[in-house]
Amino acid sequence: MSAIYAWLRRHRIFVDSILAGVVALLGVGEMLVAPWPQVPITALMTGAVVMRRRSPAAAFAVITLAGFWQLVSTNPSGSDVAILILLYTVAAYRPRQLSVPALLVTLTGGAAALLFWSRATFGGGPVLDRVLGGGALFGGTALLAWVLGDSMRYRRGYYAALEDRAARLEAERDAQAKVAAAAERARIARELHDVIAHHVSVMVVQADGARYALRTDPRTTENALAAISGTGRQALTEMRRLLGVLRTAGDQAALAPVPGLGDLRELLDQARAAGLPVTYTLSGTPRELPESAELAAYRVVQESLTNTRKHAGLAATAAVTLRYEPDELVVEVTDDGIAAPSGDGGGHGLAGMRERIEMYGGTIEAGRQATGGFRVFARLPCPAGARASDARASDDRRGAPQHGGAQPAAGATLAGHASAEKPAPADGPAPVRPTELGAA
Repeated sequence: MSAIYAWLRRHRIFVDSILAGVVALLGVGEMLVAPWPQVPITALMTGAVVMRRRSPAAAFAVITLAGFWQLVSTNPSGSDVAILILLYTVAAYRPRQLSVPALLVTLTGGAAALLFWSRATFGGGPVLDRVLGGGALFGGTALLAWVLGDSMRYRRGYYAALEDRAARLEAERDAQAKVAAAAERARIARELHDVIAHHVSVMVVQADGARYALRTDPRTTENALAAISGTGRQALTEMRRLLGVLRTAGDQAALAPVPGLGDLRELLDQARAAGLPVTYTLSGTPRELPESAELAAYRVVQESLTNTRKHAGLAATAAVTLRYEPDELVVEVTDDGIAAPSGDGGGHGLAGMRERIEMYGGTIEAGRQATGGFRVFARLPCPAGARASDARASDDRRGAPQHGGAQPAAGATLAGHASAEKPAPADGPAPVRPTELGAA
């Protein structure tokens, strides 16, 4: 029904022309009896009905003149119902300052027409009864037409006010959200500045001291390196704690490692267990990416498979391809479903993927395929000189001990910290593996 109403609103002249045709049909009988001047009078009335919503006041003026002409020259006609139609239109589309005088003109003209056409006198009882009955009937219908039009104008204004209020509330909500987001970004920036500036400055001072004492005082150098390690771990812990407050209550997994490309097989197994057939292709020589870049690639695959399950239909299958090229990592996820996600309109999944990929200088394309289904194609910079690693690199990081608890004191040695991980060789402190630092 809403589509029908919308079509009727877009074609007002056509609808009013049909109504004018009905008015003309009602006056055919009188036009056959007295073609002149009934035909031009009916033509004026039907023309006023056609233009009633484009210019209600002018159309009412035209039909008033046509009614006066009919009063002084001929008999009433069925086309006179156009007067009530125009009275309703003026009441519905114009303020009361104009519709009330139109009502008075209509009532006055109706009373004059009854007196003139009935040739009534105040002493003629039956004739007077007919005049009073006709006046009540005509006056009642005129009042009803005005009341209906006025109520329609009130409802239209009420709905317009509601729409305007909703639009203002939505704009206010968006403005408040932007202000809140800006305030939150400023707060996080301040916190990050405090954490990074403090700890990095301490690490720089300790590194300078270790460089100067490297050859003359090995013990001092060892203590400085231990302080650098402890300060770095503390900075990582504080940053993770700071970013962890942005998670919802259900995401309190601060001790869980960040997922990476080594966790793709587990993700694919979860998708298969949920009923989505998925194939996985890995080509090229795997290279280790920064943890956050691996997380971005992982999220691309995760969100793509989620969209496939939600939009592609029950019989859809998906294919995940990971290709290491000389200077970049290519992530491609395709499906052969009958439906596809509708871009960024309804949700934030594709927009989130684009933000993550572009943050690391990559590009991403998402859209329907010519052969059907949906395709997500992302490129992440991955220099060929990066250190090679196998697909279990992320698993190694996941298996490394967590150091989210107490940190070594600033004066502690690297050897003392590493002895809990791996026995130190006899000639000096045990080196700390990069994977252990990543886990911290």
